[in-house]
Amino acid sequence: MRLLITGCGSIGRRHARNLRALGDHDLLLHDVAEDRWRAAAAEAGGGGSGDLEALLAMEPRAVLVCTPPHLHTAAARRALEAGAHLFIEKPIAHSLDGVDALLEAAAARGRVVLVGYSLRFEAGLRRAKDLVDGGAVGRVLALRAEFGQYLPDWRPAQDYRANYTARRAEGGGIILDGSHEIDYVRWLAGEIQAVSCTAGRLSDLDMDAEDMAALTLRLAGGAIAEVHLDCVQRGYARSCKIIGDRGTLVWDLREGVCLLAAGETAWKTFPAAADVNAMYLDEMRHFLACVRDGAKPLVDGYAGRRVLEIALAAHRAAALRAEVPV
Repeated sequence: MRLLITGCGSIGRRHARNLRALGDHDLLLHDVAEDRWRAAAAEAGGGGSGDLEALLAMEPRAVLVCTPPHLHTAAARRALEAGAHLFIEKPIAHSLDGVDALLEAAAARGRVVLVGYSLRFEAGLRRAKDLVDGGAVGRVLALRAEFGQYLPDWRPAQDYRANYTARRAEGGGIILDGSHEIDYVRWLAGEIQAVSCTAGRLSDLDMDAEDMAALTLRLAGGAIAEVHLDCVQRGYARSCKIIGDRGTLVWDLREGVCLLAAGETAWKTFPAAADVNAMYLDEMRHFLACVRDGAKPLVDGYAGRRVLEIALAAHRAAALRAEVPV
């Protein structure tokens, strides 16, 4: 299968390596910086160029859009016009402008759109989803989700100021970059109806977007979700506590899942997977199955659009200091 990756930063290179590990695919690599696509080619094989149009003319069956978010919609539209299926890294875009037209065009052409919310493929979070759906905690009353890590530690070999997360105009800020949490709260506990948010740049990091946010989400079923996001704290934190009327479940990316059911005195534990890259491999397996076999995308373009809508509502809520319905 001929596959094109546009954007050969950290995540684009990871996907290139994983696609190579999953099969003898014909990889095409694009980046405006020659050193980046050449580095990806050295790791994963394949050819590359800084000329996206020339690569699209080679008729890739699918295109992975791994550029900064403000470039997603334009690149995805060009790939779609070239006849390709789409994998778009999260968030689907930095604004809603052009997103509906993109999704309508993909539907009209019968093309897959999968958005890269990779935590949907993490073994522990999948276990948590199965337990919640199976009634292990009863009716969900509340969730507390957290993601945090000091931005300069995300990619130590790169100046953090070159990361789009530090630049609002490119789709930066911790709300959009941390929108995994919005996505999996919806997945675990149902649709979000309203959002309140307090956010701002509180640290001395050289960035023009928010580095910390506290979201309160009202869910359709009556549950309340609290989501803490930051790119300030030392160490790494990614976890969620789900409180139900019949039990409490805790998921931690590095520790796994533990469950305390009503009437029990001991927590039941499910250790974390040994290799975090496994979720990215599973994500690519799923994308290939969608393209090759017609599997239904676990996170389609409309789900990605909905998460973006909620994240942008969080920005408005923070500016207005008021709850915003979504």
